[in-house]
Amino acid sequence: MLYLDNSATTQMLPEVKDSMLPYLLEEFGNPSSKYYSLATNAKNAVNEAREHIAKLIGCDSDEIIFTSGATESNNMIIKGIADYYGEHNQHIITSKVEHPSVLETCHYLEKKGFTVTYLDVDSYGRIYLDKLKEIMLQSPPLLVSIMWGNNEIGSLQPIEEIAKLCAEQNVFFHTDATQVMGKVFTDISTIEGLHFLSCSAHKFHGPKGIGVAVIKKDRNNLKTKITPLLHGGGQENDYRSGTLPVHNIVGMGKAAQLAFANFDQNVEYLLDLENHLRMILKAKFGDVIVFNSDETKKIPGIISVQFKGINNEMLIKNLAGVVALSTGSACSSSKPSHVLQAIGLHADGLRSTIRFSLSSLVKKEELDIFKQL
Repeated sequence: MLYLDNSATTQMLPEVKDSMLPYLLEEFGNPSSKYYSLATNAKNAVNEAREHIAKLIGCDSDEIIFTSGATESNNMIIKGIADYYGEHNQHIITSKVEHPSVLETCHYLEKKGFTVTYLDVDSYGRIYLDKLKEIMLQSPPLLVSIMWGNNEIGSLQPIEEIAKLCAEQNVFFHTDATQVMGKVFTDISTIEGLHFLSCSAHKFHGPKGIGVAVIKKDRNNLKTKITPLLHGGGQENDYRSGTLPVHNIVGMGKAAQLAFANFDQNVEYLLDLENHLRMILKAKFGDVIVFNSDETKKIPGIISVQFKGINNEMLIKNLAGVVALSTGSACSSSKPSHVLQAIGLHADGLRSTIRFSLSSLVKKEELDIFKQL
């Protein structure tokens, strides 16, 4: 089967699996224990993985907090800021195209008395910077949370410009970077005004069930305080509690190491794959298709396409034995896409949109299958 649903999850690389196995069997120690080699070996493995992940993201290793994935990271950061600082400011700004783990967290906080502004986006899913600036001046927020790249249509947000606005007004800025890891350059050490980042390993060929929350240090080398989501032993510098899953952390570290080492090659290949698929679809379907995403300011490898007059669910089901595709987010697949609604699509567009999400494991010639449809 040709797998083209890599925005939902990616296939684990063999090197990642091989790196994890020793920590499931022989090296099973708890990294929080002391004195004996099983614990020391586990701790060293965690520290090495932390270094690889920090290198991919572009941050210091002690700014990495391990979580169960981006959903937890988003909850941890947004709720943690709201609880710790919300007594003085209860305004949060986000966008209408965020991942459900951000939107639902904001809905939860609204029930607790917070005011949340949901920014409109243009037809390609990008926020209006001038509108963000206007709202920030009228009602300064506690937090701005805007995703780096969209999981459904691939649009990239102007992260550096948003961070600059937040820095100028001393506002916390969080970004969900889950979809861009290994596909878009993310040296966040150079982005003043970006304070928090979330991501998951399984979106860049790592294991499921592991991710990170990045909490950057300020100019005084101090990390921002937030209220923990999980209380207990405080294993992750008191930001998160729970015994660390060493095998998953090692796997994420290996995936990050490979993503960093092969970054330029992978991005070039993804762009080539995407261009090839676009050409095939245009030649085969012509005016029947409409691309929902920009061809330039987007994540390499994500293509959102309307097949006018064709029911997307029926098409995906008919192709299920040959090609794995989706209509959009795997986290809310039973509902109409809020992202497609936000970019202005109506019922026909919602019912006819399919997302193609590629990876470096896809062979170019495999895409020729669409010539036979």
